Amino acid sequence: MAQREVKAAWWQRKLALYLDLIRWNRPAGWLLLLWPTLGALWVAAGGFPGWHLLAVFVLGTILMRSAGCCINDVADRDFDRHVKRTAQRPVTSGAVSNREALAVGAVLALLAFALVLTTNAITIGMSFAALAITLAYPYAKRFVAMPQAVLGLAFGMGMPMAFAAVLGEVPAQGWVLMLGNLFWVLAYDTEYAMVDRDDDLKIGMKTSAITLGRWDVPVVMLCYLLFISFWTLALIPFALAAFFYIANGLALAQAAWHYGLIRSRSREGCFKAFRLNHWLGFTVFAGIALGFALK
Repeated sequence: MAQREVKAAWWQRKLALYLDLIRWNRPAGWLLLLWPTLGALWVAAGGFPGWHLLAVFVLGTILMRSAGCCINDVADRDFDRHVKRTAQRPVTSGAVSNREALAVGAVLALLAFALVLTTNAITIGMSFAALAITLAYPYAKRFVAMPQAVLGLAFGMGMPMAFAAVLGEVPAQGWVLMLGNLFWVLAYDTEYAMVDRDDDLKIGMKTSAITLGRWDVPVVMLCYLLFISFWTLALIPFALAAFFYIANGLALAQAAWHYGLIRSRSREGCFKAFRLNHWLGFTVFAGIALGFALK
């Protein structure tokens, strides 16, 4: 009985570590991927896409974001120990080994791929490109002055995949929406990078916050504006109900609030702005969903 209790306690500790590894208690990360992906899915389907595709893209988004966390933590383990915010991550602290983290990531990625296999050939093919970009992103921070752009590509791949799953192709609107989403990723991940700027300068990490210097806040605000503008212009031909435009106005108001949070460049303000971005994404998605439902 005692041995069984010890084994159960060991598994509970491992499960807690694995959940911490994939940031299970911080859903903002996968929500940032989910809202634009669902927006693209709704646009492609002209409204509700059906339960099958909804399940594929919701579960696939959560699984791939979780797998990406595993890969990222292994790649960044030697850097993370020098950053206040990341020093206690499971891989960095040694609580989870590199092999364990990669194994967890591989299982999660395979589960996501199993979901993609229920779609069509073009979507399956695009999933390999999405995986390649996901694997490349952690290393872009060593060599690319704006690695947030690589992250934007990784975070945006669910959007052309959504169009491909519904239509069997990716029309021009799909690529315009992906480009607009790239600007949103640049905005919120620069806010995130502003939190760690001092630590990243010490360890030689490349980020948009460092590259932009004192232009960081103006560029973040420009990226918010471009994101909402691209999405609005791309969807004008669909003649959505007025709620779509109201929602985009509310999203712009949220972006203005973020300006108030980041203009002093404090760690607390920048991190709060980053964490609140999933509400901005939800607002845009809600505008699309209701815009189609009420048109």
